[in-house]
Amino acid sequence: MRLDKYLKVSRIIKRRTVANEACDAGRVLVNGKPARASYDIKIGDVIEISFGARLFKAKVINVSEVVKKEEAANLFEIIE
Repeated sequence: MRLDKYLKVSRIIKRRTVANEACDAGRVLVNGKPARASYDIKIGDVIEISFGARLFKAKVINVSEVVKKEEAANLFEIIE
């Protein structure tokens, strides 16, 4: 699954266009490297997003195309 779509489906970022813009700006790292929106997310990847001064770090546990709002948090595990 594409990185921008994963960020939207997992509800880490609310809209796919915002996720795409964050990737283009270099604010999203996957496994310590800047990632493009088209990066193919796999289970075990570590995603780091900088929201201003705040850093969000999560590990991908599951990849699913469609998920309910209540189950969206089960797609990732917050590390820091």
